[in-house]
Parts: sequence; structure tokens; C-alpha cells
Amino acid sequence: MDSRDLAVGLVFLFQTAVGILGNSTFLYCAVLGDLAGNRVKPTDLILRNLAWANFMALLCKGVPQTMVAFSLDHSLDDTACKLVFYFHRVARGVSLGSTCLLSIFQAITISPSNSMWAQLRVRASKFIWPSLCLCWVLHMLVNALIPINVMDIRGGRNLTGMSDFGYCTVRSPRRQFATLYSALLASTDVLCLGLMMWASGSMVFVLSRHKKRVQHIHRSLPSRSVPESRATHSILTLVSSFVLSYSTSTILTTYMALLDGATRWLVHTNVAMAACFPAFCPFLLLSHYTSVSRLCSGCCCLLTNCPGTVREL
Repeated sequence: MDSRDLAVGLVFLFQTAVGILGNSTFLYCAVLGDLAGNRVKPTDLILRNLAWANFMALLCKGVPQTMVAFSLDHSLDDTACKLVFYFHRVARGVSLGSTCLLSIFQAITISPSNSMWAQLRVRASKFIWPSLCLCWVLHMLVNALIPINVMDIRGGRNLTGMSDFGYCTVRSPRRQFATLYSALLASTDVLCLGLMMWASGSMVFVLSRHKKRVQHIHRSLPSRSVPESRATHSILTLVSSFVLSYSTSTILTTYMALLDGATRWLVHTNVAMAACFPAFCPFLLLSHYTSVSRLCSGCCCLLTNCPGTVREL
């Protein structure tokens, strides 16, 4: 193993281990919160769905890619290859859709009372669960053709136009079909990213205008202590990290689909960029969402028998 493969393996290992640990810890805290009788908020459903999708994405992509980088026994049979690629694409799409839904729900929640979105504020929570189910079904249907072009290493070894992922191979379809299918996959990503940026921009605008109205109340406080400043910073951090990671991954995925076989380093780069947000998403949520912080703090106190913590959650 040369130094470049070792560096790639360490990057994949760090991303996969940190991401699986963070998302599984978040889901474990959510289960403990349910057992403690805590009320589940609409945003909690979205965050749990997001954590589960990120966990699936890292498990289906990060683990086999890490084994490839360290030259371990990583061969998968044809059925396993098709399932791994299919569920990774579904989980990636659900993660994107969940983050978009979270941004839209927050934008509706903080919208002014005289805006057109204020009428949806009361009914918005009722559409969370159907929207999440629709997101799963939509991405399962959109990615239904993914397994057709995926096969094991032995099946694609002697075929031309194959992208070698180290543990499976992906056949490049005909140029016309590849263009149409790539446009279909990219359109869903672009739509979600566009809605997310629009919702986040609306939230930043509303919070900035509210901050100016109550600025005289916060004159005695430093700028970083103002709630509106913290909320704006949280929104910008989450959205910018998500847009950077997934837009780069979308461009690379589309480019690879149009090539007659992608190089190993292009595959590694695409995998690393796609794993950035799923790996660090739970820590971003823990840092910027107070409800998640209280949930995890309460779960830690449940394990240590801290008095009065469950009632505060």
C-alpha cells in the first residue's frame, strides 16, 4: 500500500467512523427521549429521519470504500452490489429532501403574521410525516434503475466503459439514456437545493428585520449574544455546508455518469465529498439546535440519574 492509498483510507475511515458514531448516538438519544416520555416535536421527526438517512448513506458507501482503500477483503456479490448502490442513492436523496423540508418548515414557522405563509403555520406540522414518507417513496422510484448498471467485480472485469469502485463496478449506459437519467437525478437535487436556499434566505431576511426592530433591547448585549444573530449564524452554517457538499457531489456524479468509465481518483473524490455532510451533520445539529442539545444532555443525565432533567426536556 502506497502513501496515497493510506491517506485516502484514513480519510474514509475518519469520515465513516465519526459519522456512524454521531448519527447512531443521536438516534440512541432520540429513543431514550421517547422512553422517558418526552414530547416529540415536528422538527424532531425531520431530524431523526435525517440522521437515519445519513447513517444508511455512510454504511452503504463509507464502509466498503474504506475497506477498498486499505486493500482489505472487500469483494461483494452481484446482489449485494446492487443493494448497496441502490440504498446509498436513496439515503442520499432522503437526506437532501429532509434538510430541504427542515428549512421550509422553519421558514413557515418564523414567517410574519401578515405573510401568506402564516396561514400554513398551524397546519404545517400535520404534513411532516406524509412529506417524509413521500420523500422515501419518490427517491426509491427515481433510483429504481440504478441496480441495472451495477454488477460485481468479476461480472464487469472484461467489459468496456465500466467505472471501478474497487468493490463493485458500474456500467456506463448509452449516452442518450445517461444524459436523460442524469438530468432526472440532478433535477431533484437542484430543486431541493433551490428550495433550501430560498427558505434559508427568507429566514435570514425575517430574522435580520426582526433584529433591527428590537435592536434597542439588545444594545447592552454583545452582538454574539443576540438570539437573532445566533439563529442567523446557525442557518447559514447548516445550509452553506450542505450546499457545498452536495452540489459538489452532484456535479461529480453527473460528470461520472457521462464518462465512459471514471478513474479511481475521481471516484474517491466523489465519495469523500458526498460523505462530508452525513458525517458531520449530527455535530452541526448538536451545536446549533438547542432542542437537540437538551435532548442529548437529558439522555446523558438519564444514564447518570440526574434529578429533574426529564421534566425540563
